[in-house]
Amino acid sequence: MMRARLPMLPPSPESLYFICGPTAAGKSALALEMARRLDGEIVNADAFQLYRGLEMLSAAPSRQDRALIPHHLYSVLSPAEGIDAMGYLRLVTPVVEELASRGKVAIITGGSGLYLKFLSHGPSPLPPGEPSLRAELEALPLEDLVARLNELDPVEAARTDLRNRRYVSRALEVCLISGGRCSDLRDNWEQAAAGREARLRGTFISRGREDLHHRIGLRTEAMLEGGAIEEIAALGEVAPTVEKAIGLREIRSLLVGEIDRPQCAELIKAATRQYAKRQETWFKRETWLSSVAAG
Repeated sequence: MMRARLPMLPPSPESLYFICGPTAAGKSALALEMARRLDGEIVNADAFQLYRGLEMLSAAPSRQDRALIPHHLYSVLSPAEGIDAMGYLRLVTPVVEELASRGKVAIITGGSGLYLKFLSHGPSPLPPGEPSLRAELEALPLEDLVARLNELDPVEAARTDLRNRRYVSRALEVCLISGGRCSDLRDNWEQAAAGREARLRGTFISRGREDLHHRIGLRTEAMLEGGAIEEIAALGEVAPTVEKAIGLREIRSLLVGEIDRPQCAELIKAATRQYAKRQETWFKRETWLSSVAAG
């Protein structure tokens, strides 16, 4: 049960509503509630729920829930297909545009922070690294990197920890690849992101540590009993993205006899608790989200 009043959307057809929080916090149930309240439809922002054949492992919404409210971007990829945050943005953009064209609010729900960030604020404008240039910079002493950064982008140099070689090297790399200033790219993106943030609304579901761990334990047992072991046994070749799914490695170890069923469950629970902690840290940085206590 949510113990705080949920913030409502401004009257804009382009508005997005985000349901965020750690794994097992209750995002799917709240998404259903908000979809009814706001005349919306639910859009997936969980990296693993995009995949077919991982429905139990990823705790995807049930068929019964999907029948209540239209759900989008669930079970749309083969496990052999790779995807990243930019790929997700390409998938989700036409979905939210189509919902807006019908006057429906997109209820974006999931726990993949970077995917949500790309949709809410746009992708980072910084270019990807170039291995050859990075190797060239790595060969230079730190003082040379600092001097070059001060020459090309004194603003970025002033706000960079110049004792941290990785930070200095990355800022200089951006300048050299883009042909401009790293500081200008960052500042322009932050200004645009601030404008986008004004139309965002969302909820971060907060649970007490003991409550969340209990829910993780229950969900893990239900997952194993409900068919996740059979899912993994049936998987063929999988993309690197899928390899990162919590439970995949553990169930594979169970299937080949390296661990037993109780050990498998405990390993999954421990990995899920660690992941939930990282998610909480990520989402608490998003100050535009309204925290709602659940319990």
